[in-house]
Amino acid sequence: MKLIMPENKLSFRFVHSVLPPVLFGALIIILGETRILHALLSVTEVQLPKTSSILRVIFENGPKIVHDSWVTLQVFLAGIVIGCFAGFLVALFAAFFPKWGVGGLTVISAFNAIPIVALSPIMRLWFSNSPFAAKTAVVAIVSMVAMSVNAYRGLTDLKPFSLDLMESYAASKAVIFFKLRLPNCVPYIFIALKINVAAAMIGVIISEYFAASVEGLGFVIRNSLRTTQLTTGWAYILVASIIGILFFTLISFLEKKLMRNR
Repeated sequence: MKLIMPENKLSFRFVHSVLPPVLFGALIIILGETRILHALLSVTEVQLPKTSSILRVIFENGPKIVHDSWVTLQVFLAGIVIGCFAGFLVALFAAFFPKWGVGGLTVISAFNAIPIVALSPIMRLWFSNSPFAAKTAVVAIVSMVAMSVNAYRGLTDLKPFSLDLMESYAASKAVIFFKLRLPNCVPYIFIALKINVAAAMIGVIISEYFAASVEGLGFVIRNSLRTTQLTTGWAYILVASIIGILFFTLISFLEKKLMRNR
């Protein structure tokens, strides 16, 4: 019986988590290829190319798409790492110095109200000599907000009896941090990372709209839309979406592995 249960559990997870989105994606492809989707949305094939046309563009322009994806990926990784690290430092400061930190956390949260479309040109002016730094700054700011808010909650939203127990043993602040606050913060960090994957990808694509460089997924999407090469634009949008999905899946996998024995 013990040998059968893991297989049943794996099948249950596959049916309820993997199969529905796969079937939904297949349905959208079929509706698009048969032009039923175009009729439902009242759009032409020029506005919404068929999946086969999009895939053809991807295969025909493979080397260039790989190069542009790598350019975008570098900004994505640099921005999300810097932003998450800075956001966690802000959360630490707010948790250990609540009188000053909470106010700073509020100011950081206000950054979330700044439109990326407005933030990107500002960063381009600030870092006029380095397009890479300008794009990275946009992604870092976008990523910092979610991490600071979620990490702060994880560091401070403790069960009262657990904190009282640590203090009753005269545990130092360092011991409380590493044995209680930091482990309690781990799930909130993964929540922030999942949020930041989507936010950072949007940030880097929009920042490439306004960047001085002539490479990257965002630049090609903008250039394709301007020159009415919509199939190429949709191809690059699909590639950007796949990159975001892969990173989201990777974070979810690491979360399950690290949280299994928590």
